[in-house]
Amino acid sequence: MKTLTIVAGVLLVFVFVWERVDVVRVGYQIERLKTQKVLLERERDQLQVKFSALMAPERIAKVATEKLGLVPPQQGQVLMVHLPGEAPSRSLPPVVQVRLAKHESNGRENE
Repeated sequence: MKTLTIVAGVLLVFVFVWERVDVVRVGYQIERLKTQKVLLERERDQLQVKFSALMAPERIAKVATEKLGLVPPQQGQVLMVHLPGEAPSRSLPPVVQVRLAKHESNGRENE
């Protein structure tokens, strides 16, 4: 009986120590994941800034004209194509001039 009590006591101590070690291990893992989360959030923010800069209409227009050699269409170069059964819209005036629209983004300037 005495041996059984000692074995039970040792097992309880072993379980307690194992539980404490596991809690510490999980705590370290949580801290590591928090650090990784902060790094990923910073990277996401940097990518959003880069995306906004790349999608700026001024930049797209500059790349289209300077690098790709694109120019606005001349009178008569734009043809409207309608699907069969679709009535052409008479309310739209003919396209005379093509303008670039400037996109305003929440008061923040692209860098």
